[in-house]
Amino acid sequence: MDFPLPKFHFSVEWGGSKIAFTEVSGLNKEMDVIEHRVGSSPEFFKKKMPGMMKLNNITLKRGVFLGDNEFFEWYNTVAQSTVEKRTITISLLDENHAPKVVWTVKDCFIVSLKCTDLKSDANEAAIDTVEIANHGFTIEYKS
Repeated sequence: MDFPLPKFHFSVEWGGSKIAFTEVSGLNKEMDVIEHRVGSSPEFFKKKMPGMMKLNNITLKRGVFLGDNEFFEWYNTVAQSTVEKRTITISLLDENHAPKVVWTVKDCFIVSLKCTDLKSDANEAAIDTVEIANHGFTIEYKS
């Protein structure tokens, strides 16, 4: 009997250091629906057809480490309407650390960089959050 893969074992390759991410979200595609009806149609309903595609921004979270400025350096590549775009590969891994589902996200750039919140009575790791715009992704299922 096959079981679904757990979602806690994954890797992210983003063109930076190999620091692991704690969370990835926003791998969503959606399509607008265009409705229309021809005036002479004998059917009294609108027909539907696919429209423009919508892509969500992808959110990545990871721990804060001393001397690690890579997110800030990438974010600061924005200059006069240009920005460094990267391909990001997100892989869901099996128990042998082999990729089983791979999302390849193209033309990514940082649109939001949220530094960790600070709280004097907290007992948890400091986490930075990065929101990344993209121009689509492919999904590959491996056996």
